[in-house]
Amino acid sequence: MNFHILILIMALILFGVLAFKQINALILAPIVTVFVIVLSRMPILESLLDAFMPAAAEYFSKYFLTFFVGALFGAIYQFTGAAESIARYISKISRDKFVAPVIMCITGILTFGGVSGFVVFFVVYPIALQMFKRANITRMLIPAAISAGCWTWSMTAPGSPSIQNKIAMQSLGTPATAAFLPSLIATVVEFLLIFIWLEYRSRSFTSKGRLFDDSSLKYQLAPSELEENENKNLPNVLTSFIPIIAILVTFNVFKQPVETSVMVGVILSVVLMFKRVKGVSSWIEVFNKGASDSGVAILNTAIVVGFGGVVKNTQGFTELIGNLQNLNISPMIFVMISVAVCAGACGSASGGMGIAFNALGGIFSKMGVNPEYIHRIGAIAAGTLDTLPHQGAQITLLNICKLTHKEAYFDIAITQILIPFLTLAVFIPLASMGL
Repeated sequence: MNFHILILIMALILFGVLAFKQINALILAPIVTVFVIVLSRMPILESLLDAFMPAAAEYFSKYFLTFFVGALFGAIYQFTGAAESIARYISKISRDKFVAPVIMCITGILTFGGVSGFVVFFVVYPIALQMFKRANITRMLIPAAISAGCWTWSMTAPGSPSIQNKIAMQSLGTPATAAFLPSLIATVVEFLLIFIWLEYRSRSFTSKGRLFDDSSLKYQLAPSELEENENKNLPNVLTSFIPIIAILVTFNVFKQPVETSVMVGVILSVVLMFKRVKGVSSWIEVFNKGASDSGVAILNTAIVVGFGGVVKNTQGFTELIGNLQNLNISPMIFVMISVAVCAGACGSASGGMGIAFNALGGIFSKMGVNPEYIHRIGAIAAGTLDTLPHQGAQITLLNICKLTHKEAYFDIAITQILIPFLTLAVFIPLASMGL
């Protein structure tokens, strides 16, 4: 194998190993970046100042407002109980059947409606825990059920206000509903495949005697974590849905920017649920929490994008892209592989997609492919290899759920790596037929 490409593979492995050790991304990204710089015989300080920092700063500048308003909206839904109201309503309708797929549906609805995925983790986990307990289903499926709703169909479906949709829109000048019909078909297929897999795994574990109370799991739950408060006063479910619907209508019908659309949801949710938070000082705490969450989320992502900014200037990256182009593959397959590889290198869907479109946007535009197809392929492909074990979001979720990679990662990989690739195997032929 070419040594320069091997450096990138070694860096990716190092990224994963250090992430497993739970090293903060603000430390991890510069360490791995310097590793690549040294082995690639590039000037260290110059590369950090002229490639690493500009890439991180550009990402921060472009997408801070998107992260900011999304985190504000998520904080409001967390502290007013609106997210929990929606979750409990859907749980009641399902009557504790299809528990794992229903959790996937709950998180998908919340994230498609503009709630930050990182906030959804904390909101949905306690509800998922109670639903799994009542249905006597193993806890090992909770991380896959939650994250599959956050990072698959709700992130890449036409009309989604996700950051991936926005990156493609800004890079290609395409609408949020790009390639609507094939995208819709692919989204439905992806949803059904995940739904079927989660239900199959639930029944499979149960038939093998792997139930909710499982002494073989490394971390056991304290009794206080299993307490349920059914009498909690929550907002009416219709009131909880109104701001989400407003965001989707503003974004897709009135064609307003995602930041404006989510801000409409923020204002509307404050007006509708103002009395749910006691006093102005308490509302300030809610907004402070949202602002803090947005800062952490975008900084962790931007710093990893900085790593990508250095990688794209290495000889190894140039040779890797050249090898891909020489494989005589279709342009749409090329887009899929290049975006997926960048997302895998970053452990971030939005970070990897940003790098791919920044580094290869010129190549993408010259391939003679409808930009709307490139838009949707890029958005879906970004949500594939980003879910390798070093992804920060998955590590965070596993910690929340008190599970290890060994116990829960297999189902995460199936629902968020394999099935999205199968989704592309549906979309690309449809696009090739000009649908």
